[in-house]
Amino acid sequence: MSAKLNRFLKWIFGGVPVTKVAVQISQTPPSSCLEGKVILITGGGRGIGYTLAEKFHAEGAKVILCGRNLQTLEQSSAQLNHCPYLPLDVSQPESFSNLFQEAEKLAGNPINVLVSNAGISLHEHSFEEVKESDFDQQFDTNLKGPYFLCQTFVKYLMSQPTCPGDIRGKILFISSERGFCSDTIPYGLTKAALNSFMQGLAKHYISKGIRTNAIAPGVTASDMTQLDKNDDLFREDNIGGRALIPEEVAEAATFLLSDAASSINGCILPCNLGNHIK
Repeated sequence: MSAKLNRFLKWIFGGVPVTKVAVQISQTPPSSCLEGKVILITGGGRGIGYTLAEKFHAEGAKVILCGRNLQTLEQSSAQLNHCPYLPLDVSQPESFSNLFQEAEKLAGNPINVLVSNAGISLHEHSFEEVKESDFDQQFDTNLKGPYFLCQTFVKYLMSQPTCPGDIRGKILFISSERGFCSDTIPYGLTKAALNSFMQGLAKHYISKGIRTNAIAPGVTASDMTQLDKNDDLFREDNIGGRALIPEEVAEAATFLLSDAASSINGCILPCNLGNHIK
């Protein structure tokens, strides 16, 4: 009897097997590896952004949360020892002009790290159903906003005094595994372009003391994916068999922003159990 037929008969008489996955990871204990870093995080009020902020704060960094929802920022700030926050809609570049100066006043120190995390996906199922307004919304938030936010940050960093050979600052993008794939859906297209943009920045500005990298998570439990990290995270379509949890992304981000990663520039680090190579 073939293996497929045997499995089919088992399903008929025993029911379709159910696989459930819960995720528990080892996290590095706080070691003050981000002490001296003053980090502005977009989309920092919830989801992956909040988990990044929580980890960075535990590692000794000063954190400034940015996001669109003031109430969410207030709640998240209170949970992080009342860290500073600024309302920000990354799809509105006209609001960026004094952002880092305002953040510097709140933090009491110059901003030396930007984590560009804010992003949206409208989860279209096919090319045929994409609307122009939805296309524009995703490109404005996921690509145009980060593009001009980084332009503003680079100008801000270049105005800061530094010694030859010193790192002026760091930029970290939260991209997506979708950026590695061919795509017809706006979300994936924005992430592919974001990866190219990141590497362009890395190439042109490392000589100016600005180190730039990205993390490309797979499907991660968050508000955007409507997955709870405490629920069943089994995903049959992922070669690793499960979705990620935000803490895994935060571990990778902490390393890339630490001085231990001083030689890493222009890296797109997949954080998806290798799902992009399937």
